[in-house]
Amino acid sequence: MEILNEVNIVMDAKSENESFARMVAAGFIARLDPTLAELNEVKTAVSEAVTNAVIHGYDSENLGKISLKLTLDSDNTVTIIISDNGKGISNIEEAMQPLYTSKPEMERSGMGFTVMEMFMDSTDVSSEKGLGTTITMTKKLRASGDE
Repeated sequence: MEILNEVNIVMDAKSENESFARMVAAGFIARLDPTLAELNEVKTAVSEAVTNAVIHGYDSENLGKISLKLTLDSDNTVTIIISDNGKGISNIEEAMQPLYTSKPEMERSGMGFTVMEMFMDSTDVSSEKGLGTTITMTKKLRASGDE
């Protein structure tokens, strides 16, 4: 597939940047005239991934960066890559289980990865302890005018 458009943004790992990342993703796919459901699914998946990076990737004393990369190919598939250089995940399989959270004291629901998997066509997580985590998600959007 031919890449039609690509955007790369690096932002501070601050909770207020979660809404910014959602808006960037929404704006990026807007020209495809996505359904309201597609738009909300992409925004929610991005929100969950960025929130995970902010909360789990970095300690509050060690504020880092989050990278957001969006690509759109000629098949109307958007690929979203969200990465951090934080703590990493020691057991990805465990972390992706519904209701699992490494921060129960923060009253986290442990549903972030589950939500990403529900709303996107594919969700891949790679991580290395002490080096960070990368989440790659894809979603094929309906072609403008399709029902």
